[in-house]
Amino acid sequence: MGLTSNSTLAVAVAVAVVLFGLTLWLWPRLARRGWRALGGRVSLLLATQTALICSLAVAANQTFGFYANWDDLLGRETDQGVLVDHSATVAASGPLRVVSVKSPPGGVGSRASTVGQVQKVDIVGRVSRIATPAYVYLPPEYFQPAFRTRTFPVSVVLTGYPGTAQALVTKLKYPATARKLAKDGRMRPMILVMMRPTVAPPRDTECVDVPKGPQTETFFARDLPEAVLAHYRAGSRPGGWGIIGDSTGGYCALKIAMRHPGAYAAGAGLSAYYKAPVDPTTGDLFHGDRNLRDHADLHWLLAHEPAPDTALLVTSSKIGEHNYQDTLKFLAEVRATGRTRISSVILDSGGHNFNTWRREIPTALQWLSGHLDDR
Repeated sequence: MGLTSNSTLAVAVAVAVVLFGLTLWLWPRLARRGWRALGGRVSLLLATQTALICSLAVAANQTFGFYANWDDLLGRETDQGVLVDHSATVAASGPLRVVSVKSPPGGVGSRASTVGQVQKVDIVGRVSRIATPAYVYLPPEYFQPAFRTRTFPVSVVLTGYPGTAQALVTKLKYPATARKLAKDGRMRPMILVMMRPTVAPPRDTECVDVPKGPQTETFFARDLPEAVLAHYRAGSRPGGWGIIGDSTGGYCALKIAMRHPGAYAAGAGLSAYYKAPVDPTTGDLFHGDRNLRDHADLHWLLAHEPAPDTALLVTSSKIGEHNYQDTLKFLAEVRATGRTRISSVILDSGGHNFNTWRREIPTALQWLSGHLDDR
């Protein structure tokens, strides 16, 4: 059974319920003195508590999409990452290959010209030598005869860490939200490229070109636009491209938009932070390179580099988000440049979770649409 399957959750809950009932049934028999009775009570309590915690953990993972499968959870995911030699793959199928096609969740009907389409794809970076999966949402208009010669703006959508790309489709509901907003005339039809910023799992690369390691920033700044432009009717860069993400994905979105305005016209960070952390999940990102470390700090960039000609959006909550004060500081720093454009969404309250981001995504997508064109 898969980690995110309903069967796994059902089994975990059933085991917890059975152990709870067993504890109630056996407790009177174990209410005697002696080491055997004491050991029995302790064992029952530990087993019941463990089963309950496991049930809650499985339910939380289904809700928030932290881990995609058992190998991902246990750190054994090795089938994707940095390629040693991918020349044959690229030559045979190009930098982007469609693996499967399905209708977006929540759509009425199955015709692509009515509900759009979600394609699961594999992308290979020509420069970075990174291979990673993604989901591509194509709006209904992409398949309609009236739009057959039109190109569409593109938004790259990034999860947090660890996160799963599928959660962007099923939990955060980006395709359904984009379709509804476009249908209501509140945003233009847009291609969404949904993926993890963790392109070399299980390592969290923070969208950094790690010395002698994954060239993640290069992948997002060069390889990903090249692959998408070669396969889809996408708008030319930079005016047709934006990038958005939450948490780690939000930091990556802001950094890539700031450092590569020639590739992305706008970047939106939902509950973002503004400096790449270094911890056990990242490993040594900078290898003693102070210049690389400084350029992974957005506050440092604003203070020491020319202000980029791009548009940024940041979100936070007055109560419930740890980045609130840092977000206010970032807003002030960007406004002081007089060149980089900045907008914000500040909620009165909201935690660092999917529910908060679902409240912010419609506004963020409308904002992105207003800063992109389809040339």
